[in-house]
Amino acid sequence: MKMSLYKGLMSIFLVGFFVVGCRPATKKVSENDIQFDSIIVDKTYHLSENRDNPNCNLQIKLVYPVKAANKELLKLIQQQFVLSFFGEQYDTLTPEKAVDRYVEEYLANYKSLEDDFKAEVEAEAEDGDEEDGHSWFSYYETSANEIVYNSNNLISYAISIERYTGGAHGAHAFLYRVIQLKNGAPVTEEDIFIDDFQDELAQLLVDKIAAQNGIKEAKELETIGFFSVEEIFPNGNFLIDDDGITYCFNEYEIAAYVVGATKVHLPYREIRHLLREESPITQFIDN
Repeated sequence: MKMSLYKGLMSIFLVGFFVVGCRPATKKVSENDIQFDSIIVDKTYHLSENRDNPNCNLQIKLVYPVKAANKELLKLIQQQFVLSFFGEQYDTLTPEKAVDRYVEEYLANYKSLEDDFKAEVEAEAEDGDEEDGHSWFSYYETSANEIVYNSNNLISYAISIERYTGGAHGAHAFLYRVIQLKNGAPVTEEDIFIDDFQDELAQLLVDKIAAQNGIKEAKELETIGFFSVEEIFPNGNFLIDDDGITYCFNEYEIAAYVVGATKVHLPYREIRHLLREESPITQFIDN
């Protein structure tokens, strides 16, 4: 496992902070006093440890906070990073231990295919069949996160995941998360929006998706691979920054695989009427 200091992260991933003064609808940002590090993994294992056999490849790039003013708060934030990246079965572990365990379990799960692989190879030998290297036994997984916003007591970060476990194609997903630095808790839609916001926000999302695809009537989205537009609703998968909220709908969530992920940015000026007066993002809106 390779450890490397994540120098320069903020200059790469923070979005447009210094032009915010040109936008009358938002307020200037104040960068958080928090530092990040990263863990990088690149592991390959061949079935039965034979380089002629199919293999798995696991790549991880986990960016996580390592320094904050409050040590207890730092633990809570780290827990949220581990939870969102690896799942709830790992959220009691430190980032380092979570990575170690995940790698161990991923390789162990892949090694469990060895008996099936051997049996298949032996059966083919008996039948005199020749195969193309058993590509369906070749697995891979690549996951990484990046800090998108780190100011005004909020951290927004995006996790990208790509994995293949046999079949016609791999799977891709983007997970968006926002954390409040005041208490280390995730920011939810209920924290941001007024009661009964779903229907109106859903319509805004649908209209924006239609516009992004050059379509005047939202219903026509169903002719280019989207499922029923009446079933597109806020899904809790969002980022926030000083400009607005960005939602992501992953493969098969609202559209066919070929459409891919759908990302929708909603400026605060367009959703201002749906925002709670007291919420983590009220600070961005000039009254």
